[in-house]
Amino acid sequence: MRKIQETIFALEFLLLTSLMEFGRVQESQLNRIDFSLKNDPAFNAGILPGKPNDHAKVYLGCAMWGVPGWIGKIYPPGTKEKDYLKYYTRHFNCIELNATHYKIYERSTIEQWIEKTVGDDFLYCPKIFQGITHKGSLLDKQSLLNEFINSLQYFGKHLGPVFIQMSDFFPPSRRKELIEFLSRLPKEFRFYLELRQEDWFKDESFFGDFVSSVAKLGIGMVITDVAGRRDCSHMYLSLPSVFVRYVGNGLHPSDYTRLDSWAERAKNWLDSGLKEFYFLVHTHDEITAPEISIDFIDKLQDRTGLQLKKPKLIEGLGRQQQLFG
Repeated sequence: MRKIQETIFALEFLLLTSLMEFGRVQESQLNRIDFSLKNDPAFNAGILPGKPNDHAKVYLGCAMWGVPGWIGKIYPPGTKEKDYLKYYTRHFNCIELNATHYKIYERSTIEQWIEKTVGDDFLYCPKIFQGITHKGSLLDKQSLLNEFINSLQYFGKHLGPVFIQMSDFFPPSRRKELIEFLSRLPKEFRFYLELRQEDWFKDESFFGDFVSSVAKLGIGMVITDVAGRRDCSHMYLSLPSVFVRYVGNGLHPSDYTRLDSWAERAKNWLDSGLKEFYFLVHTHDEITAPEISIDFIDKLQDRTGLQLKKPKLIEGLGRQQQLFG
């Protein structure tokens, strides 16, 4: 059984690392990229109330908990694979649950995850099953969708936003189909949408009109900040809540200036009434995600005065000098 679990874990890790090839560029190209965040569209003024929300929440997480390279960094030396999740939830307050993109999990597995969850405020953000979003029409998947939706109830109070990632090849010519699909989603769950096909972002008026339709359905927007696809960092809010996927580049100097910009943007949104800010950190091998997370939370705390949960590197770790030196 243990060998089977290790094989499954290894396959999931390979799937995720291949997924994060989206928007990847060679390190030699990073200094040539303009990482500036776009200005907020005027549309956002109609979404945010204009004054701070006293109960705003900030959620920080990564794309997976099963990273062997975190042993000795944020996981104690000698940590077994079965204990990764327990230690992960001590450092972060959410996770982008990519595993559910590849399989609809049974109740027993989800309940095992919940049993290992430390802290009442920890949230799982499951990605919708790819069999629903990536294969054929969205509108003939009701049986699969029902099965996936049914699995969400087992997360209980630990269920966060459900993340809908559309295929890299899903075009705006299928807009009507997508809106119909979104309109059918159950209102008791929170859904956030990520678009990746380039044509969605070529016409600002078209995209703004689409986001307006999404807002009317109560669906959130995902903003993806990755080096090779600056168009995905669109800055549109459809709710007073946002789901940001930040893809770092192994502690390249540009990572830190990008995090400065995100901390400033998050502060501005929180000052204007943003209720929830989800910041999901990826790197192409996931190894340096804790350092990126720490730097972002430190910068956001400095700007806002908020006291936020952040990872804690094991004392004496050499990478602390790399991060703060």
